[in-house]
Amino acid sequence: MITLVRTNSKNNDFINLVKELDVYLKIVDGDDHDFYNQFNSIDLLKHVVVIYKNKKPVACGAIKYFDSETVEVKRMFVDITERGVGIASKVVLELENWAKELGYKKCVLETGKRQVEAIKLYRKNNYKQMQINYGQYKNVVYSLCFEKQLYE
Repeated sequence: MITLVRTNSKNNDFINLVKELDVYLKIVDGDDHDFYNQFNSIDLLKHVVVIYKNKKPVACGAIKYFDSETVEVKRMFVDITERGVGIASKVVLELENWAKELGYKKCVLETGKRQVEAIKLYRKNNYKQMQINYGQYKNVVYSLCFEKQLYE
């Protein structure tokens, strides 16, 4: 049974999933990990989603304020044993719904070019690659930034 919970970054299951994410990213990002990691603090995330499968936490994601109309999707992760069955899309959809409820009109996110599964996920969920990366990722060669209008 799949259960979806809205919470915040003080949730222990979220904290533990993010630790797994960071281990995974340290391997995939290699020497670039420290650069990306500086933008991934979870201390103040107010809008976090955790998915449980049979009461076991298996996936997470969060949104945070970007500007008055936009939230940034952060800390997306699905346990490696649960990938490929649509759980990540459930997290994305719930984050988008929450953003709409909060009055936001757009989501943005950054992922690394090496995160092939993440790129597929975002494209599958109608995120469009931005021509120019935003903010701190503007001139970062290995970053891809995406956006999605929540109201078409």
